[in-house]
Amino acid sequence: MISIKRRTLVVLLLVAAALGAGAVTWGTETADVGKPFRVLPAGMQARVIPAALPGPSGSFAQVAETVAPAVININTVTRGALGRTPIEEFFGEEFFRRFFGEAPEREQQQRSLGSGVIVDPSGIALTNAHVVERATDIEAVTADGKKHKAKLIGVDRRTDLAVLRLQGGGPYPAASLGDSDKIKVGDWVLAIGSPFGLQQTVTAGIISAKGRSLGGGPFDDFLQTDAAINPGNSGGPLVNMSGEVVGINSAILSRSGGNVGIGFSIPANMARRIYTELVAKGKVTRGWLGVSIQPLTPELAKSFGLREAKGVLISDVVQDSPAEKAGIAAGDIITDFDTKKVDNPQDLQKVVALTPPGKGVPVTVWRDKTHKTMEIKIGDTPDDTVALKSNTRGKNMLGLDVRPITPDVARQLNLRGTEGVVVVRVEEDGAAAEAGLQRGDVIREVNRQRVRSMQDFERATRDLKEGDRVTLLLQRGSQALYVAFTVARG
Repeated sequence: MISIKRRTLVVLLLVAAALGAGAVTWGTETADVGKPFRVLPAGMQARVIPAALPGPSGSFAQVAETVAPAVININTVTRGALGRTPIEEFFGEEFFRRFFGEAPEREQQQRSLGSGVIVDPSGIALTNAHVVERATDIEAVTADGKKHKAKLIGVDRRTDLAVLRLQGGGPYPAASLGDSDKIKVGDWVLAIGSPFGLQQTVTAGIISAKGRSLGGGPFDDFLQTDAAINPGNSGGPLVNMSGEVVGINSAILSRSGGNVGIGFSIPANMARRIYTELVAKGKVTRGWLGVSIQPLTPELAKSFGLREAKGVLISDVVQDSPAEKAGIAAGDIITDFDTKKVDNPQDLQKVVALTPPGKGVPVTVWRDKTHKTMEIKIGDTPDDTVALKSNTRGKNMLGLDVRPITPDVARQLNLRGTEGVVVVRVEEDGAAAEAGLQRGDVIREVNRQRVRSMQDFERATRDLKEGDRVTLLLQRGSQALYVAFTVARG
């Protein structure tokens, strides 16, 4: 019989030998030491793997000390004429002229607080367009508490970016713009700025998501973070653990107006391109096709003979635009642009905008149930919006009523001509209503057949029967769009 002490020693030796062998076996599961465990038998406890917190070489404190000197607090003043007081409203300006010689003249001053980050020692700083675009005076307060007048170099409202230049006192501490494409979901980041006017506030979090769209336009491509961002942080930097600016804080999602852990930053790579162009040329140039586009729904994809709803449907083409000159037509579906797949309108808008004007690129479209590739020379986006040039019937198989477009109707709908038919009633719960047709829509095409009059419409729809697929090209205000649905029983 083995004594208690000897038995304990034997057990310890066996355990040590097992650990030394580099593997621990429980039941049928074996896990290599130093590697993550798989599923463990019931009753066993997995080891705890520490989170990858920033180390001494990239601590929160070290990053904050590196970047904070380049972060500025922005004060703006907007001056404008004040409205009249109740006394003035009652007595009128003549009263003041009679007794005081002139009507009162005053100015209102509306101050706002925001943040920014200096990215060039000469004093060039980035911030948000919404922080400074209406300001008549801009003041930047640096980390050392000094106040500097700032000049607005340029604004790009589409990306909500603005570039300032601090006046005098340089050189300034400047932060480096990093490669925002390399940042990963889960990476640690710091947000530095002046929330509620509290200068040099640092908060920490992670990258929660990339490529977020907030519905503000085709250039939405935000980094999402749970680092605390509040009013006043706008324009401040989002910084990685290498001390590089990877984003410009721009927006929060909140019902209360305060931080709830959902903030959004403009990627540094986009900011770099915008700021470079604004400094060099005072404006941002973007590629332009000259088309109206819409998403390709499964119903529309089937109606055009595509198996998958991947691509962008062209609903109208601007006269004399690059697209028209290259032969793009309404009803084409763009599937590839410059050898890149485009699955939705945002994909296309981004790649077109980033293409230098004047560059020729191959574009592949789906037309008449086959792919066709053509070369398009990209144009420069116009500064102003370019305008697109473009008897009674009872209920029919489409579940809607239409009327001819008279000159009076054309004037009421602000149409350029009387071609097409106007929808005057849509049957509730009908196929047309489910497809999104509305009263006032103008039907331009039925199954790719042009509709100029009631006769054209009747000719295009008279042979439709239950179960047939129909595709309509509509004009809704200034927008052209396609809808597709299956004809139901009339």
